[in-house]
Amino acid sequence: MQIHANNLALSAGRGPVYGPLTFELGSGLSVLRGDAGSGRTSLLLTLAGRMKHDAGTLTVGGHELPRNLRAVQKISAVAGFAGIDDLEESVTVGAALRERRAWLSPWWAIVHKLSDTDVADICAPVFGAEPIPEANTVIWDLTDTQMFLLRIALAMMAKPQALFVDDVEQIRSTDSRTVIWDRLAWLAAGETSVVVSASSLDVGLWAGLGIEPRTIDLGSHAGTGDPDDSDGADASDGTDGIEGSDGTEGLAGAEPGAAQTATAQHELIEETV
Repeated sequence: MQIHANNLALSAGRGPVYGPLTFELGSGLSVLRGDAGSGRTSLLLTLAGRMKHDAGTLTVGGHELPRNLRAVQKISAVAGFAGIDDLEESVTVGAALRERRAWLSPWWAIVHKLSDTDVADICAPVFGAEPIPEANTVIWDLTDTQMFLLRIALAMMAKPQALFVDDVEQIRSTDSRTVIWDRLAWLAAGETSVVVSASSLDVGLWAGLGIEPRTIDLGSHAGTGDPDDSDGADASDGTDGIEGSDGTEGLAGAEPGAAQTATAQHELIEETV
């Protein structure tokens, strides 16, 4: 799925949240790298049609935003966002998946309790070789890896064209993050474009897995607004730069945590099915 942004920007009461940014994303696996305060979470939500930008232009999957927010919501899904897709740890895996299936089903459909086979069918494409929990497993008994993969599996139940995954570093363990990157790359090799935000590039892990995501650095360039320079990053770091046409980098002049509190200042757009 194609994403085109030109001088895309969002501001809050304390200053810019992100941008202006000019970039293009296509199919496969893409990584938006930005330091804390660079607005990467808000940017992902904007690309997913869950938050409105206030400057520039954005087209996702052929739909112009913010005019076609609902259309973009229907073809995209989000995972890993604090306060948005957090799991209720006291419920079972089967109950969480059943609730999501009910949300996606017609209002008149009866959604029965899920069996271990049902859970396996839903989770297998995301979990890969990682052990799939049984339906009656309480979520707090899952490993960090299983918990994050479950969040992705819940998002993938909508069969999105694009999956937006926030803050991959919330998975602290290198071994666990290796599993996550492997599964995201596998999903991206299929029919779903995957865009991930990160504060650093896991180049070593990617090399070991044999994957090479397209990388965009949110703060690598303060450009002139010329789209032809949007991929002008130094080739030695393997990143593609995003322009900041006003000479700023990310959240210039704002407090470091402003990007993470943007959802409090800009109302999230309710997702529809």
